Amino acid sequence: MLNDLEFAWAPIRDKVRDLREYLDAPRLRSELATIEQKLSDPSLWSNPALSQPIMRDRKRIEGQLADDVELERRTGDVDAYFDLAREGEAVEPELEREMKALNDYAESIEAKTMLSGETDPLNAIVTVHPGAGGTESQDWAEMLMRMYLRWAEQQGFKTEMNDYQDGEEAGIKSATFTILGDSAYGLLSGESGVHRLVRISPFDQAKRRHTSFASVFVSPEIDDSIQIDIKPDEIRTDTYRSGGKGGQHVNTTDSAVRITHLPTNIVVQCQNERSQHKNREKAMKMLRSRLYEYELAKKTAATKKLEDSKSDINFGSQIRSYVLQPYRIAKDHRTKVEVGDVDKVLDGYLEPFIRGYLIMKRNGGVPAAVDAGDDLE
Repeated sequence: MLNDLEFAWAPIRDKVRDLREYLDAPRLRSELATIEQKLSDPSLWSNPALSQPIMRDRKRIEGQLADDVELERRTGDVDAYFDLAREGEAVEPELEREMKALNDYAESIEAKTMLSGETDPLNAIVTVHPGAGGTESQDWAEMLMRMYLRWAEQQGFKTEMNDYQDGEEAGIKSATFTILGDSAYGLLSGESGVHRLVRISPFDQAKRRHTSFASVFVSPEIDDSIQIDIKPDEIRTDTYRSGGKGGQHVNTTDSAVRITHLPTNIVVQCQNERSQHKNREKAMKMLRSRLYEYELAKKTAATKKLEDSKSDINFGSQIRSYVLQPYRIAKDHRTKVEVGDVDKVLDGYLEPFIRGYLIMKRNGGVPAAVDAGDDLE
């Protein structure tokens, strides 16, 4: 077994070596010293458009230096286990576990190295909507919402619920939440689209197989370093009484805010804060993010307008399928990446799909994995 582990260790060791060479710790320390010097200038802090990008760069570099230290530490641990194994100690299970953990960690760092867009380092605003199908799709939308919240938790990211509307019997009618973390948008940018679930319905007494759809839309939380011009006469603000989750106070005042951008008809709403002022502030952040994506989509001709990028929430438009019956698999139809443990995926294990999408983008749209079969029926 030791020979097999040594054979499996060679490509992992090479991957870690290549990553550490790419990170180049001496270069990072030099860049960090330059940034610290810039940040020591008091006049910088009076201009958020200048200070925020520099602060993001500092956080990114500090994170990369921490990654380099962790790669070195974990590699040393694996080498130590190999020494013990060669001396006759029965440490093969621990060695195999450490190797897998190091490989997973290296792949997560590799994914981040593929992020180079202007908005990739920003927080992500995620909106989930159920498709046609009533309770079935509303329940599926809630499952998706939980999947992304669990993913964020596993990454050590914070989340803030901006808007939440309960379903009539189960699930949700819609939810919008912000994931706050380094490169949250860059990592999740490939999740926008329609997601399909195939399962035996828990709501059908006949226990028939049902197909449900829900849409996910991800946009970056735009900060002051990116200028988005919103004229006061181009927006309409409506207030209403909050509903859904939020405690006793949430329903007692007209604190919820809905903002409509009249030229584009983009609508955002926030009801999760107790004060109308805070809800309006969050809603304006969401609107700026949506307008940024709208303008970007027009410039790149990726879509005629922002809402079109969601596609019809129906057959033929899905980016990923999650099949629980008659077999179990999660498959991305763009990259052909497949994961057999669907429960693990629904509990937030999105790394293979994120990495596959980023590799596909880097390769100019070529699928990250080759699959001989057709898309899931």
